[in-house]
Amino acid sequence: MNLNVKNETDTLVSVVLGIAENLGPKPTIENCIDPKTKFHILNNTYPKEDDCIKEIENFKNVLKKHNINVLRPKNNIQALNQIFTRDISFVVENKLFIPEIIKERNNEKNGINSIIDNLRNDQKIIIPKHIKIEGGDIILNDEFIFIGYTENNKYVNLKVSRTNKESLDYIQEQFPDKTIIGIKLIKNDKDPKNNILHLDCTMQPIGNKKIIIYENGIYDKKDRDTIYEIYGEKNLVKINQEEMYEGCSNIFSINKKTIVSDTTFTRLNEELERLNFLIEKVNYREISKFGGLFRCSTLPLERK
Repeated sequence: MNLNVKNETDTLVSVVLGIAENLGPKPTIENCIDPKTKFHILNNTYPKEDDCIKEIENFKNVLKKHNINVLRPKNNIQALNQIFTRDISFVVENKLFIPEIIKERNNEKNGINSIIDNLRNDQKIIIPKHIKIEGGDIILNDEFIFIGYTENNKYVNLKVSRTNKESLDYIQEQFPDKTIIGIKLIKNDKDPKNNILHLDCTMQPIGNKKIIIYENGIYDKKDRDTIYEIYGEKNLVKINQEEMYEGCSNIFSINKKTIVSDTTFTRLNEELERLNFLIEKVNYREISKFGGLFRCSTLPLERK
């Protein structure tokens, strides 16, 4: 199997797309690991498995239409949400990294064992357990690797704090020729509108030099300024808090011109179309109730 991922927008060749079969029962409030899922449990709007399966299949059909090789996790693990393959592993260049993620989700990695086993030993790296990283916090842009992380004592013990500062030095050691940019994120275990679960919930590169960004999800002004310097003010596609909450930065690029977005993202889709992007619209409202959308559902293995 060929691995090659250098950025978020090169033409997608192969990808692992999550599954919604065997989700299991609705979790208790105490067992929730993110505030958006908790919100939908409290409001009796928790997603139904059949609806989630249908949404993911519609997404798969779009990927297949663009001749992408779509792999899936094994669905023989009972009562386990395997929708969000983004976090359980990630590819940088020609290496697949396998992290020790939050214990409530760590078993999800077993769903892609057959894919991992098909790789040569020199293609995969098991990240040391003290280095906490989830793939949603890793955003690639050629010579830059952005890493969303949590540092200060106010946030570090929250359930939504998934990537630690030690990950920055670790990734730098793996890729000494790249520029590692840490982005400190706003975190909140209780309020989904004031929580950035992963970096891709507040920013996302698109096309050649543009980026979708929710500025207030980033803790430090200096981190925002760094992003602005890299992309330039005219290349920012800004979204507001409500759009962040709905998942507008969690779209997914098939190539530099084609983006998969939610049917309900009317303002964003119109702006992207004005910028000459082709928008493949998929309804992903039930999946979004778990706190992630298209990027969260995908683990790209190869882009070219």
